[in-house]
Amino acid sequence: MADLSIGEVAAETGLSVHALRFFEREGLLLRGIRRSAGGRRRYEREDVEWLLLCNRLRESGMALATVRRFAELVRAGEGNERERLELLREHEVAVRSRIAELARCLDIIQGKVLAYERHVRDGTAAGVWSPLTPD
Repeated sequence: MADLSIGEVAAETGLSVHALRFFEREGLLLRGIRRSAGGRRRYEREDVEWLLLCNRLRESGMALATVRRFAELVRAGEGNERERLELLREHEVAVRSRIAELARCLDIIQGKVLAYERHVRDGTAAGVWSPLTPD
């Protein structure tokens, strides 16, 4: 069993100490974090893996309430796997939709980059989308 400090977990997950405390306070962890004799938080390897997953879910746009619900389901144990799966499928659809929208945005940006590269290369960039001068 690994016995990691909050600083070590922060370094491994990329989460700040403040964020780790927030995850704990919001009920996103699978179990209570043990404390040392001096009252300091002590994490296990499984806690790190779970925090990495929760952080990815949040970074990918999953609402805090949904992450909390997922954690509740996992904590409840066997018998709710279909509900967990449905929650993850819904999020997967949302993430794929977001990726598709970003791809459309990227297409437009790439078109503008090519246009500006052409104007700069050909010396015709002067006045391209310049602010209008007042009358």
